[in-house]
Amino acid sequence: MSRIGKLAVEAPKGVDIKLAPDLITVKGPKGELQMAITDDVTVTFDNGEVQVAPRDAEDRRSRAMWGTARANIANMVHGVTKGFEKDLELQGVGYRAAMKGRDLELSLGYSHPIVYKAPAGITFASAKPTEIKISGADKQKVGQVAAEIRSFRPPEPYKGKGVRKVGEFVRRKEGKKK
Repeated sequence: MSRIGKLAVEAPKGVDIKLAPDLITVKGPKGELQMAITDDVTVTFDNGEVQVAPRDAEDRRSRAMWGTARANIANMVHGVTKGFEKDLELQGVGYRAAMKGRDLELSLGYSHPIVYKAPAGITFASAKPTEIKISGADKQKVGQVAAEIRSFRPPEPYKGKGVRKVGEFVRRKEGKKK
């Protein structure tokens, strides 16, 4: 029995939810998101609440997708109302980020600057040259963009230089001894 899947997802004011046989669309002040509904679950919408149930309670995959589908729908509702954010910080001499229109220009110690084009639905903000704020309505897309930017220069264990999430702990190693 899925404890998460049993909970109903409430649609707050200003959020419009539409159900098609294999697609759910959530529209709100921050945008519109769509998700394909798997055949393993049934989704119903009534009285401003979305209920998810497994199609076959004995099937292992149906039970697994039950909680997953409910969590994804809840993330869609949260995304179109409040949105999601990820904060990154740059550590290292000369490492900096700057906005270039909608895109992000990164100087990470390479011979050339890296220009990261903003995908649809994602916005960047850089208040300081060593901080990046990634925001958008789609939780998966925000996390993916943050992971891609971090992969340009992940934090290294000797000096701690690189791109890291705010608050991320980087385990340090001791250097060479004479």
